[in-house]
Amino acid sequence: MSDPQLSPNETVLQEIKPNRTTYNKEHLILFLLGAVIMSGVLMAVDNPFPWTGVVGAAFAIFIRWFYVASEAMDTVWTVTNQRVFGPSERSIPLADIKDVRSIFSAAQIITHSGDKYMIKYLEAPKAVINQIISARDKAHLQTDK
Repeated sequence: MSDPQLSPNETVLQEIKPNRTTYNKEHLILFLLGAVIMSGVLMAVDNPFPWTGVVGAAFAIFIRWFYVASEAMDTVWTVTNQRVFGPSERSIPLADIKDVRSIFSAAQIITHSGDKYMIKYLEAPKAVINQIISARDKAHLQTDK
């Protein structure tokens, strides 16, 4: 898929790419949570083999880690002086951004209309949030002039 064309007077401020180490850490956490929860459920229902919860969680998370990795690592979001755009032709004008918040290693963009967009597997989500908010605020100041 090709990136959308930049409009006149639009400049790229930052490209946001996922971080492989963060991706791996999140999947390790998912595995640990899944193993504990599934083993706990199996113990609660008096299953004589609660260790299978660990095996099941390992298998499920490994499959997810393997199959989602290529798509997740190829996702690029771009912040310009006019909008934030990303995969699947998503384009969010800076004026439409109400808030940007952190959810674990992701930045969630919330628009005035209530739409939500997740930028996942970030090494430094707070820095990305600050960049997007700064771009939005600068664009807002320029339109107020």
